[in-house]
Amino acid sequence: MIEPLLDSLTTPGREREIFCNRTLNLRSIRAIGYDMDYTLIHYNTDAWERRAYEFVKAKLADRGWPVEGLEYQPDSVIRGLMIDKECGNIIMVNRFGYVKQASHGSRMLPYDEQRRIYSRTVVDFKSGRYVFLNTLFSMSEACMFTQMVDKLDAGEIKEVMGYEELHRTVHRALDESHAEGMLKEAILAEPEAYIDHDPDTVRALRDQRLAGKKLVLITNSDWSYTRRVMEAAFDKQMPEGQTWRDLFDLVIVSSRKPSFFDSSNPAFEVVQDEEGLLSPVGIKGLEEGKVYVGGNARLVETLYGVAGEQILYVGDHMYADVQVSKNLLRWRTALILRELEPEIRALAEFKEDQSELTRLMLEKEEVETRFNRLRLIYQRLQDEGSSNSDLNTLAEELDKLRRTLTRQDRQIGPMAQSYGGLSNPNWGLVMRAGNDKSLLARQVEGYADIYMSRVSNFLYATPYAYLRSKRSTLPHDREDASLSEMGESN
Repeated sequence: MIEPLLDSLTTPGREREIFCNRTLNLRSIRAIGYDMDYTLIHYNTDAWERRAYEFVKAKLADRGWPVEGLEYQPDSVIRGLMIDKECGNIIMVNRFGYVKQASHGSRMLPYDEQRRIYSRTVVDFKSGRYVFLNTLFSMSEACMFTQMVDKLDAGEIKEVMGYEELHRTVHRALDESHAEGMLKEAILAEPEAYIDHDPDTVRALRDQRLAGKKLVLITNSDWSYTRRVMEAAFDKQMPEGQTWRDLFDLVIVSSRKPSFFDSSNPAFEVVQDEEGLLSPVGIKGLEEGKVYVGGNARLVETLYGVAGEQILYVGDHMYADVQVSKNLLRWRTALILRELEPEIRALAEFKEDQSELTRLMLEKEEVETRFNRLRLIYQRLQDEGSSNSDLNTLAEELDKLRRTLTRQDRQIGPMAQSYGGLSNPNWGLVMRAGNDKSLLARQVEGYADIYMSRVSNFLYATPYAYLRSKRSTLPHDREDASLSEMGESN
């Protein structure tokens, strides 16, 4: 009897695990805050961003911009890239701020051109020159920007003075679509086309409540949209007689994150669900079971008598959800990265090639070591005036090793290229920049205590898990060579 029950909580695969940067004892967590969009609610990214793109396209067409015939290209960008507003480029940056890949508009830049532009540049993502694509909501905007760069370079957009103004106009078009409610109304008109239902989420949240956790929904979306999209996503999965509201002890909408975490913004109670009529919150503060507009994190801490490491906040936005709550309040943090699932599967499928690539790289390292040592000996013998016969023997061996290295590069090249195109043919993996960690990965390490592909991964960990971080490795920790040791020409 026991084993079948345990089987129901067996993690379905590595892609559904919780990955830990900083040890976290879930038993010590008394309250869990959840973002909604792309956190509790998973959208069909391609469908959502394609629709958002069409709204942006219509806005730009109203300005007379040449957008006819353009289509959304889902592979053109990924989360974690940056827009360089000065050069009109999209760039992939490693953890040290060095550009590892770049495109100008929709054209991927060859290495020599990329090096000419960025060889002396260390990217500071806080600089006003760059826009960090740290949420999936950025994809449609970035795609349109790359296409408009092509149009601007071709002289088809006359009134724009440069790439920064170009980006500002594209960004404003998307903001207007959100502000006017057109995009959200389109989603709500046929939610089944846009919401990617996860049947495990309700069970995971109910388990957390049964374990005594206080659950708080904190979203920037307004009450009308929140209520309707949560109904569409969860009500059918709830026990009879219950709705999504029974999952949460407190609901906060229009929270204005990231300022929610560092301000004293007032809160207003939603006193009538349908009309959304508001009443100001007085000195008594927040109350359980109610819905509020605005407010701030201190009000939540006061309500539950908790602070800092007793609260876990779960969201998808690297800055507005994770970095700010960690830096200002020392809340524990969890980042949702939906891209982990296809990326982990792609890496698993590449496993055999990875083993072969590792073997080839080890062989190449041995040849390179021999070549470099003989080259140094040849140089010394020349300096010492050794006989031509000795030098000729060494020259022949060096030439032989040089041919071997060329042959090895021909074998390694296609396999390394395949690895670089895993998950996305242009940009590869979101957590990698070449053979190094990406800037996004560095941000995840620095601010997310844990990260995972979806909220329902909590189901398999249980609310009582002691999540332990793995031992960090350093370059001098000698281990077998792996993909991370693949050499790069740049």
